[in-house]
Amino acid sequence: MKILFLTDNFPPEVNAPATRTYEHCRQWVKEGTDVTVITCFPNFPKGKVFGGYKNKLYQKEIVDGIKVVRVWTFISENKGFIKRILDYVSFMISSFIVGLFIRTDVIVATSPQFFTVISGRWLSFWKRKKWVMEVRDLWPESIKAVGAMQTGPIIKFFEYLEKSMYRNASKIVVVTDSFKDTLVSQHNIPETKIEIIKNGINNDLFYPSEKNISLLEKLNLKDKFIIGYIGTHGMAHGLDFILKSAKKLNNKRFHFLFLGDGAKKEELLILKESLDLDNVTMLSSVKKNDVASYISIIDVGLVNLKKSDTFMHVLPSKIFELSAMRKPILLGVEGEARKLIEDYNIGIAFLPENEEDFINNLYKIEAMSFSETGFKRIVKDFNRNNLASAMLSFISK
Repeated sequence: MKILFLTDNFPPEVNAPATRTYEHCRQWVKEGTDVTVITCFPNFPKGKVFGGYKNKLYQKEIVDGIKVVRVWTFISENKGFIKRILDYVSFMISSFIVGLFIRTDVIVATSPQFFTVISGRWLSFWKRKKWVMEVRDLWPESIKAVGAMQTGPIIKFFEYLEKSMYRNASKIVVVTDSFKDTLVSQHNIPETKIEIIKNGINNDLFYPSEKNISLLEKLNLKDKFIIGYIGTHGMAHGLDFILKSAKKLNNKRFHFLFLGDGAKKEELLILKESLDLDNVTMLSSVKKNDVASYISIIDVGLVNLKKSDTFMHVLPSKIFELSAMRKPILLGVEGEARKLIEDYNIGIAFLPENEEDFINNLYKIEAMSFSETGFKRIVKDFNRNNLASAMLSFISK
């Protein structure tokens, strides 16, 4: 079987979409599937092409048995609506043109960004092959949720495209139960057309380990209670709220460690300086293989999003990596994510962007201990390879 997979993000980028796609495709190759990925040259989130690559028309490489085809795109930093749209549209066009010349049995296109799935639909039409739409975010709802755009003619056009893609796809893969419920109840998509394949855990990278003492010493954090946020610093993540809350803490033992980059990173660094915070360390992103060392030194993993009904449907992938390394989670997300950590008893939740509740629960989680039971259960239930195999089975039917 030959699968053609379209995605904006792929390693060496280290964000959640790149990781999910890579780990799924790697497993499919192990199971005997011929997988070709069309992606752009790695540049997320700074909008600068990674070392060793050039943004040229076309490049082929093999990554763990996956045939990776990189195509030219208009590259921009992960901020600024117009430039990002140009980025997405250019990938839509480039991936479509190159995809026409690649033999496949089925096409998989992942969203966001939504223009990627338009390319998948076009290729399905011209190649007379079925296509599968992977929904990792409810787009354009997420645009409105972060305040990037207000409801208007452009958003309404995107919503029209959204419904059109759902209806046209042969099958749909979603990453949460809530996404499926939304597609069925609000968009009238048949349940039989949808499969839930949640994010999971790479047990080869993330597992219980001792604290990296040399890293603690290097960061001068050896005697601190470390609250770690590791991931994209974007419009959705509400990290300005965390910095402002950190200013209110009297406990000098609490220390926040932020690791990552994104559209809001520069603003957050400026805010940190203006608040004169000495209980926050902010570092740039590191390679995926190095992330576990940073998780090892934290005492609590912070998972935070802006207050929005849209985010009640999401399951941030950070939850699974933190769980695999037995790190309790301080969660600032309502809905399905909160239900998950409470069902598995792997952390506690605070009301999003509620300073008093955040601080109260921070003191509370410092004094709590969590048994191994919940962490072991979630590691078993969300094994990435098993989930990848389930997705392959679904799209192969």
